[in-house]
Amino acid sequence: MIEPIDRDIEPAVLALNNEHAEELSWLEPEELSHLIGQSFYAPRIGNLEAFLIAFDQYADYDSPNFLWFKARYPRFVYVDRILVAAESRGKGHARSLYSDLFERAKRAGHDVIVCEINSDPPNPGSEAFHAALGFSHVGEAVIHGGKKAVRYFARLL
Repeated sequence: MIEPIDRDIEPAVLALNNEHAEELSWLEPEELSHLIGQSFYAPRIGNLEAFLIAFDQYADYDSPNFLWFKARYPRFVYVDRILVAAESRGKGHARSLYSDLFERAKRAGHDVIVCEINSDPPNPGSEAFHAALGFSHVGEAVIHGGKKAVRYFARLL
């Protein structure tokens, strides 16, 4: 069942996020609370089998990836992070979260969903998954003082 990330589950979301900090980026508790508070949509599946945090163009967020999209798209929903716990992979949770996000974004009048995927370090599984959902490559950047390279993707609704 898809439910909102609420305060009582935030510590578990933080722990799961930080186990995958290389792919998602490390967060402190107050940062996670801020992200959820600014989000367009922040759901989870089950106790914490999976979660997603997405923003629209109005979010107060200083991520270089978010700002890249903000400079190029007047209206969008940006998927900042999505993660499925290792023991819950292969159950369609990421697809379910994206499907729900697409519907919510359409109802809110959005016509594009955007995201970034690491290219250094590479994440070929995520690229294949997003390509299967209809995302197309729209740009790239080197961020964090050259420590990370990303590719940007968009999907029209």
